[in-house]
Amino acid sequence: MEIIPAIDLLGGNCVRLNQGDYEQVTQFNRDPVKQALHWQAQGASKLHVVDLDGAKTGEPTNDLSIRKITAALDIPVQLGGGVRTFNRAKELIDYGVERVILGTVAIENPSLVKRLSEAYPQKILIGIDAKDGRVATRGWINQSDVLATELAKTFSESEIAGIISTDISQDGTLKGPNLQAMKDIALVSQVPVIASGGVGCMSDLLSLVPLESDGVTGIIVGRAIYDGKVDLKEAIKALENSHLIDPPTKNIYA
Repeated sequence: MEIIPAIDLLGGNCVRLNQGDYEQVTQFNRDPVKQALHWQAQGASKLHVVDLDGAKTGEPTNDLSIRKITAALDIPVQLGGGVRTFNRAKELIDYGVERVILGTVAIENPSLVKRLSEAYPQKILIGIDAKDGRVATRGWINQSDVLATELAKTFSESEIAGIISTDISQDGTLKGPNLQAMKDIALVSQVPVIASGGVGCMSDLLSLVPLESDGVTGIIVGRAIYDGKVDLKEAIKALENSHLIDPPTKNIYA
């Protein structure tokens, strides 16, 4: 199971939100390229980037940072936030983004997802951000009536590379992932699922390992590695050896 460090861009800075709330912002680094290089040096095999400005407004205000990140790194970058047109997805791929994440548009314009996945097979990820089992859009500002599991079914037989499943109520809280929500998505999906939201310690990471057999292939980690609650290099090593140990019932690594 792959650990994927996250960089959230807001106004050109590297930040984290609490439960997707733009009013609860913590800034971690004014230089996202330096931060990206740091995670690569720690052993990350992939980087997850979210354009928070783009997610909220649909405007590509962080493109300079995005281009600099993809140019500086040797590892693949997956990126989402405000990608709502074919041309925007193409633009990001031309910048060097390995996989483009579609969130809001998956509900508002599913035919576009189909077009993009056919034009760029295995380069499109669907971001399913949910609260209480229902999908939120527009940077988590709007709550829909669409069930996360139904959306996963809709796209799981297309040429997408996978699904990123985020539980909004856990994101940025460090209180642990919503294991049942992740399992529910994985069981209905025919493509790999990447879990996101809530990881606060090493035992949280290990608690997700049993879901690998259900199709959860990666874990996105944000605040925990910025706050120092999880050491990325040690976490990568722990998951590589996770088959040798039983997931702890409490946080023995704290």
